[in-house]
Amino acid sequence: MIQIQNLSLQRGRNPLLEQASLTLHDGWKIGFVGANGAGKSSLFKLLLGELHQDQGDLLLPGGLRIAHMAQEVPATERSALDYVLDGDIELRRIQQALANAEAQENHSQLGSLHAELDTHNGYSAEARAAQLLDGLGFAPADISRQVKDFSGGWRIRLNLAQALMRPSDLLLLDEPTNHLDLDATIWLEQWLRQYPGMLMLISHDRDFLDNVVTHVVHLEQRQLLLYKGGYSSFEQQRAARLAQQQSAFDKQQQRIAQIEDFVRRFRAKATKAKQAQSRLKELERMETIAPAHIDSPFSFRFEASDKLSNPLLTLNKAVCGYPDKAILEQVKLNLAPGSRIGLLGPNGAGKSTLVKTLVGDQPLLAGERNCGEHLRVGYFAQHQLEALDLNASPALHLKRLTPQKTDQEIRDFLGSFGFHGDQSLETVATFSGGEKARVALAMLAWQKPNLLLMDEPTNHLDLEVRHALTLAVQSFEGALILVSHDRHLLRNTVDEFLLVANGEVASFDGDLDDYQQWLIQQKRQASNEPAAQATSTGDKRSVSAAERKEQKRLAAERRNQLRPLRKAIEKLEKTLDQCHSQQADIETQLADSDLYTDGQKDRLKALLQQQTELKQQADQTEEEWLSRQEELETLQADVEAETTG
Repeated sequence: MIQIQNLSLQRGRNPLLEQASLTLHDGWKIGFVGANGAGKSSLFKLLLGELHQDQGDLLLPGGLRIAHMAQEVPATERSALDYVLDGDIELRRIQQALANAEAQENHSQLGSLHAELDTHNGYSAEARAAQLLDGLGFAPADISRQVKDFSGGWRIRLNLAQALMRPSDLLLLDEPTNHLDLDATIWLEQWLRQYPGMLMLISHDRDFLDNVVTHVVHLEQRQLLLYKGGYSSFEQQRAARLAQQQSAFDKQQQRIAQIEDFVRRFRAKATKAKQAQSRLKELERMETIAPAHIDSPFSFRFEASDKLSNPLLTLNKAVCGYPDKAILEQVKLNLAPGSRIGLLGPNGAGKSTLVKTLVGDQPLLAGERNCGEHLRVGYFAQHQLEALDLNASPALHLKRLTPQKTDQEIRDFLGSFGFHGDQSLETVATFSGGEKARVALAMLAWQKPNLLLMDEPTNHLDLEVRHALTLAVQSFEGALILVSHDRHLLRNTVDEFLLVANGEVASFDGDLDDYQQWLIQQKRQASNEPAAQATSTGDKRSVSAAERKEQKRLAAERRNQLRPLRKAIEKLEKTLDQCHSQQADIETQLADSDLYTDGQKDRLKALLQQQTELKQQADQTEEEWLSRQEELETLQADVEAETTG
């Protein structure tokens, strides 16, 4: 158990905690959230003994083994495998003692040291370290490479692997997913769920928090507020509390109305039942937690350019890659206004290569790339922050893009990205990673693109900025291509997925849960583990004429089943349209101020009753539509399988 009692902590002139108290129990997995500068990382330093409280007590159990993820990696010549093994300090001590005993031919000591190594699971250490590296996306050949040969992002992954390698009772992880792709993020979730000790986690990835933590500690108003459950539960609990504050009501209703409008637009476009179900559920959740973000200082938008081409951009029989190596073959893509596409695929499969090709930074090896007359591309690259001028201010960055704009227009715009007052005039060199990312986003929005290409835009962004980014991308009227390990952002902003894998770009009909299953299957195939298939017989014999006849009969039977399903779906769609039309009519009537006079009470009551009944009817109809649509898709897939089989 860890106890914080009446603790105060100050950094410079900035008080972070004042008389804060908190009790955390063994086995808990705790996510720490709060605004940038609230003191999350300082609290970790306090636990590590790198800082000392100004007042109060921090009580830690005796002999507590703490592992943490270092933020810097030396450019050492040690191999990746050795660097990860260095995380287990006790293992290295035993190994060094063994080497000394062997040099001295001290056989009695050798026996006891080998027993100690066995107790410490030292004989499996290299295999465990290799598994960690594999899970975090390193190729088998990488484990023997020197640390200095890896880029900064991959070195951070090595630090994470080293922290996971260290036996511990308390594991401290500060933004562990910042340099991970989606595949590695999913693997890390699974590893952390099985971690037996206490986990303290700082993360701005809400899905990651939801899937890992059992409790949330919110650093707010210099206090440590404990909530039971994951991040979504925290949002709902905080939303319920803030919604009671009358001063917040108007802003809350405006935010909910924006999300409801997006839900309506999405319903009109939904084509795949499973994706629709997943998406609508997520959007409805956003409505309920909207009040939790009413005090956010960020409220920016991505406004599309006035002129749009249709299509905006096309690729035809495109071969993407580098002069000495083709990465993707025969890519065909048509981007129209309103296209909202998420790219999925393993690390190194070509997602970033495809985005760079769409931008025009990566020339085609073959095929065609055609741009619409009014195409305006907004591109957020993985390493976008490196392109900023560190000696320039946010205001100067925007002024260089549009010299004709006034200083006041620029400063007003930057205010929506959280740069208020003179902060918009400070040099970027003094900014944190999150502040630099906001400058890059502001530059993107300022140019009013009609095609947004975003490659991992949430790196360095805190939860409030990610929430604002989600809302901004939702309301964007141009086309969107998104690569992100942030599943919340993907679920709430894209309509369809493309799978980039095995040198191809193909439509992916499932949702993110299906993609996780796809990854598991790929891992099995790569390690030659046979996937369990109930229908697999391993029989390679040819199909007889009688069997072919039976297959055709079954396929015809399936096609006959499709007809009434399609008619039922059409009928449900008409009913849903009627409900929405009647709901809109009632909303118009309810907007009439005369309706709220004493003489109109009965009419008002009747309209409200009708509104409730229509909502129930629409919800039931929509639920049935989703069920029938999914049934139709399943039958269609069966027919196709039987036809090709």
